[in-house]
Amino acid sequence: MALFGSSSNNASSETQEVKTAIIKQLQQEAAMNNARNLIAKVNEHCFDSCIPAPGSSVSSQEQTCLSNCMEKYINLWNVASRTYIARVAQESKKMGGQDTVAMNSLATSPTDGSL
Repeated sequence: MALFGSSSNNASSETQEVKTAIIKQLQQEAAMNNARNLIAKVNEHCFDSCIPAPGSSVSSQEQTCLSNCMEKYINLWNVASRTYIARVAQESKKMGGQDTVAMNSLATSPTDGSL
């Protein structure tokens, strides 16, 4: 199986399949990495601001604070992700290449239901 430098249609098809598989794997890894980062940031920011003195239980006030904080943080994350994706799409159109379109597909939002 020749991946590069071959001019046959079969090799071209195989190359495209390999490229598509690699892009899908990169998308999955990027989504998982984004989800991990989101969870870490939510834990870092919300826990620190909502639970000043950790104990054996969480009060209802702390639970409410955590819920509100997480909701706001995730909404902010989604807005930033959508804005970034739109910008990448806009730049891809300007460049007009297939490779830039493929790279655009790597910019996925971690909270768009893919978790």
